[in-house]
Amino acid sequence: MNLSVERRHLTIGSRTLSYLACGSFSNDRLVVFLHAFPLNAEMWVPQLRAMPEGWTAVAPDFRGFGASTPDDAGIVRERARLEEYADDVIALMDGLDVPRPALCGCSMGGYAAFAVLRRVPDRVAGLLLADTRAAADTDAASASRAAMLELLDRDGPAAVAAEMRPKLVGPSTRQTRPDVLAAVDSLMDRATARGIGFAVARMRNRPDATSDLAAFRGPVSVVVGEEDTLTPPVEAVAMAAAVPGAACVTIPRAGHLANLESPDAFNEAMRGWLDVVARAAAGRTNPQSRVPSPESRIPNPGTDPWTSN
Repeated sequence: MNLSVERRHLTIGSRTLSYLACGSFSNDRLVVFLHAFPLNAEMWVPQLRAMPEGWTAVAPDFRGFGASTPDDAGIVRERARLEEYADDVIALMDGLDVPRPALCGCSMGGYAAFAVLRRVPDRVAGLLLADTRAAADTDAASASRAAMLELLDRDGPAAVAAEMRPKLVGPSTRQTRPDVLAAVDSLMDRATARGIGFAVARMRNRPDATSDLAAFRGPVSVVVGEEDTLTPPVEAVAMAAAVPGAACVTIPRAGHLANLESPDAFNEAMRGWLDVVARAAAGRTNPQSRVPSPESRIPNPGTDPWTSN
C-alpha cells in the first residue's frame, strides 16, 4: 500500500496542534505516532503510507516542532514536563473521538508515550517503543542536556542540529544513504529554538518509566537499530524483558532512526505488532503470551524513506 497523507490541525486553547493523518478512519484501529528529537511528524511518512488495511494513523508535531505552535509564554522552560506533550496527545485522541489508540514512539516520542500511559493507562491499546528507553536520565545524560541548552542559547537551533546529526543515524546510513541524511536535515531545519529548548528540558525532567511499562498489560514491541549508540540494543532487550511476552526486534544496519534508515524492516515489525494489537482488542489472544520469540532480527535492503511501501 502507498496511502496518501494529509496535514490537519487541531486548536488547543491558544495553540495549534498540527498532525498528519492517513487511512480510512476507524475509532477502534488507530495508531498515534510520536516523533523523535529534534524532528517532526514527517519522520513517520514511510510508516503512515504503509498502514495495513482497516487502520488509521495520525502523527502530531510536538509543540514548537513542524507546524505546531510552541509552548505558551507562561510556561517556564526549566519546569516543562513530558506530561504537557501527553495532554496534547490526549486532546487529539478526544478530538478524533478515539477511546483507545495504540501508541508508537521513537526516542523522545517513546518518552511521550510513557507520559500518556501515566496519564491515561486504560486508554492505551498497545505500545511500539522504537530506539528509546524507559529509564530516566543518568547524571551524565542530564549534564549533557544542560550543555545542549547552553549550546542552543548561545548558537541557536542550527548548532543543535549539527551536534545531533551524527548521533541520529548509524554508520551504514552515513556511508550509503545520503537520501536519509538529507531527509533528517530537512526535518531538523524546521524545529524552533523554543521547541528544542523545552523538549530538552522535558527529557531531562522525565521520571523513570520502568514500573509504568512493567504494569502495562497491552501488546508491547520494542524495535531498535543494531547501530544505535544513543539507546543501544542491550538496553532495548532489557526494556522488553520488563514486560512478559514483549517482542524485541533488532534491525541490522540501522541507527537511532531505524524507521527512516530501514523502513521496510521497520514496517514489517510494525505490521506484526498491529496484528497482535488487533487480535488482543478482539479478545482472540492473550497479550502476555503473544510472541513466538523474545528477540528477533529483521533483514532489510534499505529503501527511500519517503517512498517505502
